[in-house]
Amino acid sequence: MKKLVLAAALSAAASTGFAGNLSEPVIEAPVIVEETNASSSAAAVWVPLVILSIVAAAVAAD
Repeated sequence: MKKLVLAAALSAAASTGFAGNLSEPVIEAPVIVEETNASSSAAAVWVPLVILSIVAAAVAAD
């Protein structure tokens, strides 16, 4: 009986030493956040307006 209890205790202690399994770990792809540049679209609007105002001022000066 002592041998049976000793064998059960050793097998229980030996089986708790292994964590996980042999399958490949699942690694998620990193999330890439791309910032939008709102100032570039605003600059695209202001440049033609400035040119138009310069032309209008030149025409009004004549």
